[in-house]
Amino acid sequence: MSHVPAATRALRVLRYLASQSDPVPLDSIMRACDLPRSTAYHLVNAMIDEGFVVHLPDDRRYGLGVAAFEVGSGFTRQEPLQRLARRPLAALVDVTGHGAHLAVLHGRDVLYVVEERAPGRPPLVTDVGVRLPAHLTASGRAILSALPASQVRALYPDRDAFVTRHGSEVHTLAALRVILSETRQRGHAVEAGEVTPGLSSVAAPVLDHNQFPVAGVAVTFPDDEPDPGSIARAVVSTAGLLTRRLGGDGPSSR
Repeated sequence: MSHVPAATRALRVLRYLASQSDPVPLDSIMRACDLPRSTAYHLVNAMIDEGFVVHLPDDRRYGLGVAAFEVGSGFTRQEPLQRLARRPLAALVDVTGHGAHLAVLHGRDVLYVVEERAPGRPPLVTDVGVRLPAHLTASGRAILSALPASQVRALYPDRDAFVTRHGSEVHTLAALRVILSETRQRGHAVEAGEVTPGLSSVAAPVLDHNQFPVAGVAVTFPDDEPDPGSIARAVVSTAGLLTRRLGGDGPSSR
């Protein structure tokens, strides 16, 4: 239970408004945030005064203000996720002897934001700034496996949404669902030669305090690696560490 209920309510309103595609009426805020009308009214007006909420009087609706955008921009500038991940990824490289990386979902792609290379290993395609189809990568499958089914369906509405590479057979939502189900049961995602022939990857999702998958941690290694199981356990452990640092308590941290 929060000792600062007003702050908790304000943050709940901000989170709700951020999840909406358009400004919403006060009644929607009341229902979604479980607030009495008078409380919701005074709260949004205080947030309007601070620039976090904007009122559209002609529509009788409320949306995010410029100050909320500034907070989001600050998050992007500070790159806290990358900063949190860099040392654990370096430790993961030391443990496994293979390159490790962190990727985030960007539409139907994963965007690689951190890469730690293993000494003496050749460079991989997962360099920082590279984007690859999420459904083909271990990182992407790890993230997708932790998303609601409805969101996965929205990302892949038809066969045209699937990119093929190196003869991958994942080109339908049904095939992807099988892979994601196996990923959840196994506790980590796998990919073998679908991105780069001769190389395999294992990955696990990083969850935030809302149990939302914000990233995937992965290690890539040659197909003839003698002990992929130990690599998978190290990856899951690292993802769990990052999940806990973000306040999460999902499968990665159990």
